[in-house]
Amino acid sequence: MQIVKPTLAVLLVLGGLAACAERTTGQKVRDTLDPPSGTAEAIGRSTDRTVDRVLGK
Repeated sequence: MQIVKPTLAVLLVLGGLAACAERTTGQKVRDTLDPPSGTAEAIGRSTDRTVDRVLGK
């Protein structure tokens, strides 16, 4: 139970950042040509993009 609260906090922060982040043209094209096949993949792409944006990649 000790790991659940910090994990949820991190997911909440990443979700908030991902929700207000704007996708680039390349990301829009990828999502159009190869749409996420499920909720988990969509969340994974969003999280990857958010982490890349925060780290400045």
